[in-house]
Order: sequence, then structure tokens, then C-alpha cells
Amino acid sequence: MSDNPDIRQAVVDTARRMYDIGLVVGTAGNVSGRQADGSIVMTPSSVPYVDISVDNLAVVDLDGEPVSGTARPSSEKAMHLACYNAFFEVGGVVHCHPRYGSMFALARKPIPVCIEEGIVYVGGDIAVSEYRMTGSDELAAEVVRHLGDRGAVLMANHGLLCVGHSPEDALHTAEVVEHTARVAHGAEALGGVVPLPAEIVESFANVYGLIRSGW
Repeated sequence: MSDNPDIRQAVVDTARRMYDIGLVVGTAGNVSGRQADGSIVMTPSSVPYVDISVDNLAVVDLDGEPVSGTARPSSEKAMHLACYNAFFEVGGVVHCHPRYGSMFALARKPIPVCIEEGIVYVGGDIAVSEYRMTGSDELAAEVVRHLGDRGAVLMANHGLLCVGHSPEDALHTAEVVEHTARVAHGAEALGGVVPLPAEIVESFANVYGLIRSGW
């Protein structure tokens, strides 16, 4: 199978931006993208973000078998592959540990999507999946269970996973989620989040559905 250099570069650029804006620290988190031939390009395991390049990405098929390169894929490979296998429209996956989103994940509380932008780009409130061990097939299955009509899911005591039509799009969703988590956290200190009217939530959720169907 031939590699798509555009997707490879998109994975590198997305990973570096994710690190630069503080959604991860150290070598935590991972990014992947689907190539035109169906193979998956993934950030390598335990490589500092400044050292990630198009030459040291891992490339695997949808069963996780190596396609090219010698890099060891992220330990969260199963979670990424589960998203691509479950949703043909997904072209990018981002897993990160944002500060405010992770607070909700550790408290095992969903993030209330109380702003219109969040519903348009995520689909609605962001659920917390049941706790499953990092890197396990059980976690992969649990995460996918929440992504049929959402662009993001929190992992209990862990972090955040977002899907999109490209790696850049998945990262944008992560940024929207973290912004929403931050303002929701602040709103709680002011007396609590006031939800949007139900008809508005439904209307904007339909917008998300239309956007996703066009990926």
C-alpha cells in the first residue's frame, strides 16, 4: 500500500499543535489519520512530540498489522482502530488529556454542552465511558459505544478521545470540548450551568448529524 504524504504530515502537524496548546504533557496522548488506501497512520509510542516526523510514524492496517515503517504504534492502537472500524466516515482520531476535560473524566461527570458551538461540533453532552484499562480492547469497545452520535467521549479516570473527518478536525473538536469544560467548570462556581432550551439542543444536534454525514 502506498502512503499518503498529506495525511502523514497532517498527523505530525496535529500532534505538534496538540502538544503546543497544552492538551497533553510529555509523550502522553496520540493522533492518527486514515489514508486513501484504508491504512492508518499513527503517532509512534513514547516519542517526544518535537521529534515526531513523517519518517517515524507507524502505519498499520485496520487489523493492526504493520504496513510500513519500523515505529511501534501508540499503546492506544486498539482504541484508534476501533473508531475506524466502527465508523467509515471517521478520518482522524485524537486522544489527549486536557486539564478541564480530564477533571470531568476523573470526577466521572459528563460535560454539559451548554453553548451552541459545542453542540454543532460535538453533538451534545459529552458522556463518560465506563473505566477500562488503558490500551485494552475493552476500553476500545467502551469508547466506540459512545461515538455513534457524538464527536467526543471522556474516558473515566483517563482523558478525552475525539473523532473527525481528518486529524485536524478531530483536534478542533478537542479544543471545543476543552473550552466547553472550562466554561462549564466556571459556571458551576457561579451557581450552576443553565441548560439551553431543548428545542435548540435538538436543532443544533441535527446540524452536527448533517456535518458528520458529509465527512
